[in-house]
Amino acid sequence: MDTLSYKTISANKNTVNKEWVLVDAEGQTLGRMSSIVAKLIRGKFKPNYTPHVDCGDNVIVINAEKIILSGKKWTDKSYIRHTGYPGGQKSLTATELFEKDPTRLVEKSVKGMLPKNKLGAALFRNLKVYAGAEHNQEAQKPKTINLNDYL
Repeated sequence: MDTLSYKTISANKNTVNKEWVLVDAEGQTLGRMSSIVAKLIRGKFKPNYTPHVDCGDNVIVINAEKIILSGKKWTDKSYIRHTGYPGGQKSLTATELFEKDPTRLVEKSVKGMLPKNKLGAALFRNLKVYAGAEHNQEAQKPKTINLNDYL
């Protein structure tokens, strides 16, 4: 036989099947949950995963205010940013960032696990994080998943 009986299928924007997925963050550890959410957004659990294409799902994370950080991370973990001016480095602990906006912890954690390029910026737009149990995406009929199945 001189021909291949199979071909590698490469997904593109027209052939991807994007779904809406609902993740409940209540009682979940931040890093473990974020790595699974990043894989869902990236599409790594799908058989037609293609590294350079947005073939992942749209993910809704609810109950971000009930996230867990292990050890002393609430006080020791710091989030650093820079204003752009000399001496403009600002830092917040995880507790201070959580008090300002509980959804930012999850967003920053997932964003750090995505690619640092245009694709990563486009993938990050597929994430919606809500502090409480209510969300605005009921019309998309999201499928609820259990994170323990992906561990």
